[in-house]
Amino acid sequence: MPFDRFPSILSALLLSTWLALDCGLAWSQLRMLPTNAKRAQLTGYQNPVVILGGEARRLAPGAVIFDTHNRTITPGFLPAKADVVYTVDQTGSVMRIYLLTPQETQRLDAARR
Repeated sequence: MPFDRFPSILSALLLSTWLALDCGLAWSQLRMLPTNAKRAQLTGYQNPVVILGGEARRLAPGAVIFDTHNRTITPGFLPAKADVVYTVDQTGSVMRIYLLTPQETQRLDAARR
């Protein structure tokens, strides 16, 4: 009968789905920040300029901004204030911005000491 194997196939499918989701959640909790990133306080945005550490910096064409969940966002969704790390391109324009979680902020503060 073709339905004799249904429970074992269903069990295997559920187990593999659970493992995939569980591993995905664990991976999303740890993100690697660039080693060459500079740390700053983001205090404003006026297209195409962001205020990082009190200094006006131009966003590079194609700049990518990552929120605290590592999703890309558009500059219009930047918070009014946030701890960030950012990278610049060869012209000095901001290429990537990573909004930091409280845990990442604590980890960076501890590493600085």
